[in-house]
This record gives sequence, C-alpha cells and structure tokens, in this order.
Amino acid sequence: MSLAELEQGKREVAAARRRLESTLGAIQLRLQPANLAGEAWGGVKEKGAELADGALTAVRQRPAAVGVALGAFALFLAREPLKRAMTRLVAGEEEDADEGMIVTRIETDDSKFTASAPIVDAALTEGVK
Repeated sequence: MSLAELEQGKREVAAARRRLESTLGAIQLRLQPANLAGEAWGGVKEKGAELADGALTAVRQRPAAVGVALGAFALFLAREPLKRAMTRLVAGEEEDADEGMIVTRIETDDSKFTASAPIVDAALTEGVK
C-alpha cells in the first residue's frame, strides 16, 4: 500500500466519522423531549381536526339521525329524574318533603343516652353558586 493510498484512506475515515457525528447530532436533537412532545401534539391536533371534519360531515348528511341519537343520550343521562317524576305523576303524590333536603337523625334505644340532632331545612343546592 502506497503512502497516497494510506492518506486517501485516512481522509475517507475522517469524512465517514464527520457524517456519523452529524447523524448522531441530528438524532439527539430529534429525540429531545420537547421536540418529541411537539411532534406528538402536532399529530394530535391534525387527527382531531380530521375527526371534527368527519363529524361535521356526518351531521350535515344525517341531521335527523344525529338529533335522535343526541335525544336518546340526553334521556339516558336524565333517566333517574324522569323516573321519579313519572312515578309521582302516576301515583298522584306530592313531592316528598325530605327529597332534596339534608336530614340528620340519631336514633337510640338506650335510655341512658338521649341525643337529638338538628334537622337541617336547607336544600342541597341552597347557597351553591
């Protein structure tokens, strides 16, 4: 092997080393947590926009079906209050005095222990803003 070939080989090794270091630097930059989070957030925003566009298209194509589905969902969420209202309506009962009220009672059969607790006449939502 001649001296010229040896020098050429050293130059090629140095060039390869510089390319490798450059590639490793780019990989390290790309794998920084802030960059990974930014790429993930960009993907989420893009996918969210696609889903919103698809939902809007579906609503435009079938507004009645979407209305029925939303109404059924609302009825599902309100099933307990509707059930109580229908029971009162059918039975002809007035609203229970204790319903919606916080009531505290202490009961005991021990004659040595006498306790009474106040009955709170405040609605559950009273004072809540």
